[in-house]
Amino acid sequence: CGFSLSHGTARPGSNSSCLLVLQFGGFAWENCGDKRDPVVLQSLSVAPDPISIPGSLRVSAAVSSSKAMASPLKAVLVVEKALGDLWIQLPCIDQLGSCTYNDVCTILDNLIPPGTTCPEPLLTYGIPCHCPFKAGSYSLPASDFILPDMELPAWMTNGNYRVRATVSNGGEELACVKLAFSLQSQ
Repeated sequence: CGFSLSHGTARPGSNSSCLLVLQFGGFAWENCGDKRDPVVLQSLSVAPDPISIPGSLRVSAAVSSSKAMASPLKAVLVVEKALGDLWIQLPCIDQLGSCTYNDVCTILDNLIPPGTTCPEPLLTYGIPCHCPFKAGSYSLPASDFILPDMELPAWMTNGNYRVRATVSNGGEELACVKLAFSLQSQ
């Protein structure tokens, strides 16, 4: 279940706790829920590596869900940054970092008011941007997103990161994904 990245090459690992090992930077992901989680990330790729802020980010992804997801959708993020050989959990500051979002549906409604069309490229590929999300398969072919020049807190700049994201509804885990990536701010 675990793997490590060594000079950009993924290879199976013997890490029984299924943690991502980031040795020299590099993007990696894995599902971390038990086999019963109804939402599963099938594929994910991100370029460039490291991710550059500001800059252009090319993302492709595929997700399958055997269950509809409705409000309230709780998301819990645990974000860690490498400090030498240590991984330090980052606090939740201004809704960035290791945060709990009690209802992602409300956040989406605030970002994209209900009744408005979903932004591109979601609209083109039929990917919903509001709850409830129907069961099924969703696929985002390689699409470019602009990462604007933003004032990031000093602790969220250059470096290697690990993120564990879990999504649940009424205490039932729906999805769990671990990501490892590197950020480079200009």
